[in-house]
Amino acid sequence: MVVLGSTGSIGRNTLFIAKKFGLKVDALCANKNSELLNRQIEEFSPKFVAIGDETKKHEVNHPNVFGGSNGILEMIDAAYEEGAVLVNALVGMAGLAPTLKALEKGYKVALANKESLVIAGEFLDISRIVPIDSEHFGLWYLLGGRKPAKFILTASGGAFRDVSLDKLKYAKIEEALNHPNWQMGKKITIDSATMVNKLFEILEARWLFDSHEIDAIIETKSIIHALLQFTDGSMTAHLANADMKLPIAFALLGETDEQILSPVNLLEIKNIEFRDIDLARYPAWQLRELLLRKSYLGVVLNAANEVAVKLFLDNKIPFTDIVPYALKAVKEFENTHASSLDELFMIDKEVRAFCAKI
Repeated sequence: MVVLGSTGSIGRNTLFIAKKFGLKVDALCANKNSELLNRQIEEFSPKFVAIGDETKKHEVNHPNVFGGSNGILEMIDAAYEEGAVLVNALVGMAGLAPTLKALEKGYKVALANKESLVIAGEFLDISRIVPIDSEHFGLWYLLGGRKPAKFILTASGGAFRDVSLDKLKYAKIEEALNHPNWQMGKKITIDSATMVNKLFEILEARWLFDSHEIDAIIETKSIIHALLQFTDGSMTAHLANADMKLPIAFALLGETDEQILSPVNLLEIKNIEFRDIDLARYPAWQLRELLLRKSYLGVVLNAANEVAVKLFLDNKIPFTDIVPYALKAVKEFENTHASSLDELFMIDKEVRAFCAKI
């Protein structure tokens, strides 16, 4: 196994599952947290290690250390063995090149870097990708060989689902990072608050399940992760406590009969609340139908969103200015469709340059 993003939330949970089931860890990769990476090296004894921030390469206690984005690709190449699994938990556009390299080498890819599918879904071999995502895992778990009329994802609503709309403009960074149900990285937590993360998951589902009949609804407790609606009028739901170890275990093992999570206690839950995704609170959601029709626009949405989220986290724009970047970029590039990976990377650069002028 190769774990990219080993010091993040998904990476740490992946190593927990690896230890629980005695899975061999051949390579580890972190972005810049050399201290935690060194502790992981001591515990798992990988053959290869990479760190995204090349300036921290000297801090890593290992004889085979690769540095920088090219170094990560070199490590993926060096660590490959037949039947190997690569867990990609890198954040954003930075995760796409490693996904492409891993698929090229022949890895099975356990994908937590949703941007790989969002940006380049039509260019990836979906048959060798297993998503590490509670919603898509839930959909897969429910399918059982049947073809549904509609796939339905659930959303938590993010940090500001109960905040009055007039206060959103003044939202502070620490407030936006205070997710009600999950402990996640900064960017995905911001994306949850804007509902852009759910747009990404809509696009993921579009490629993974080859369907355009995909929608989402807010479920405030994050107990129901996915639902399937069938032509006969019935509906099924996947319930599990909010913990990423379950989808990670299935992605790594294929199947497991061992208990991973404590069972949901329905008497403790008492009630489950559903809400519509309100456009006044989540203006990004107006892009759902367009993205399902023109899924190639994922690269535009991702690039604009990455620019805007960084500006917000750098205290340069208010929270309510994040989504307008995406809306303006999608409008500007609506009919720009890449016919190759090279064109895809060019569009990404063009969108970022456009956003820099907003």
